[in-house]
Amino acid sequence: MTERVYHVLFLCTGNSARSILAESILNLPLVGRGMFRAHSAGSHPSGKVNPFAIELLRKNRIPTDNLRSKRWDEFAAPGAPQLDFVFTVCDNAAGEVCPVWPGQPMTAHWGVADPAAVVGSDEEKRKAFFTAYSQLHRRIALFASLPISKLQGMGLQTELDNIGKVRERSE
Repeated sequence: MTERVYHVLFLCTGNSARSILAESILNLPLVGRGMFRAHSAGSHPSGKVNPFAIELLRKNRIPTDNLRSKRWDEFAAPGAPQLDFVFTVCDNAAGEVCPVWPGQPMTAHWGVADPAAVVGSDEEKRKAFFTAYSQLHRRIALFASLPISKLQGMGLQTELDNIGKVRERSE
């Protein structure tokens, strides 16, 4: 019997950095194990993926060919994938009014500091992107390890909310 594939949407404002990183991480075979199909979108997409995000993903041998900055409306439109989970990964998107998602997916806020907002040298920007990537990777690995098919309702919601509170040791 084939396991169900869960569709996950990561939301941010610009859909150029954090949500793109999260989509890429969960779609990795070693992380999502084929159980998830990750997507990303933004409330006000920048129209392009941040070059530092692309650089970091490529450095980690993560495919970047199909990544693009897109509006979250695409996932509320007819014919869009039926979403099972929607995670906001930045503070701006958490406070915005989201579209109504068909099927009432479970939602949680997993806020991460915006690496694209860092002002400084390229090395400082790379460090900020690596920090965001590391935090997202840890949270997504925790999410992917949950026994989702066994957790229901509030139990699953509590786990999702708790993952959003996980911080890196250096924070």
